[in-house]
Amino acid sequence: MGFNSMQLISDMEALSPDTGSTESEIYQTLGLKESRKGVFKIPRVLMLLSSLLERTVQKNEILMEKTEIKDAVTIFHGLKPPPVSIRQYVDRIFKYSACSPSCFVVAHVYVDRFLQQTDIHLTSLNVHRLLITSVMIAAKFVDDAFFNNGYYARVGGVSTEELNRLEMKFLFGIDFRLQVNVNTFGKYCYRLEKESSDGLQIERAIQACRIKESWSSKDDSTTCASTIAR
Repeated sequence: MGFNSMQLISDMEALSPDTGSTESEIYQTLGLKESRKGVFKIPRVLMLLSSLLERTVQKNEILMEKTEIKDAVTIFHGLKPPPVSIRQYVDRIFKYSACSPSCFVVAHVYVDRFLQQTDIHLTSLNVHRLLITSVMIAAKFVDDAFFNNGYYARVGGVSTEELNRLEMKFLFGIDFRLQVNVNTFGKYCYRLEKESSDGLQIERAIQACRIKESWSSKDDSTTCASTIAR
């Protein structure tokens, strides 16, 4: 891990002495305190982030289809979903980018900021480009060492020119707010840790929603959430 990402975790643990041991355990279980040196190992945070993104995309697309809401089309949108899953894509970025696991937490913060500032909803058409762009930016901001845009473009399966445009669009979209304080970092770590216990439960709720829709078409407005989850 780079010095900045390790320092971020150390600062978070020092911020709340009473809960420091608990926070340290969460960082450990998420794989944020593991070094990239030695045997290659996928940290748990990648699995949890992938699961959260996949469920968000699924929920958005179900609700958008049901409510006939049209998403804003941007340069992050592809004509069709890539053949690679979100989990496979996240693992690929980690394997070849050599960035610290903390970059994926920071990238998650960035994506949330971008979605909150725009009219875009996370879908299978834009999630991959948002991921490679946000992780690249996070690596530049958090890690001591990082690659150039051309390398990240090859990892992400886009051209260098396209990634350059995506980077600028993303940065302006978040108003260049790249700083992530220890409280925010800790909050997102807790959210990802919570995903491990809540993910299956929420997934079952989504599946139950589909079943209820097949039972009856009457007053199903309360069956699913009425808002689009970003």
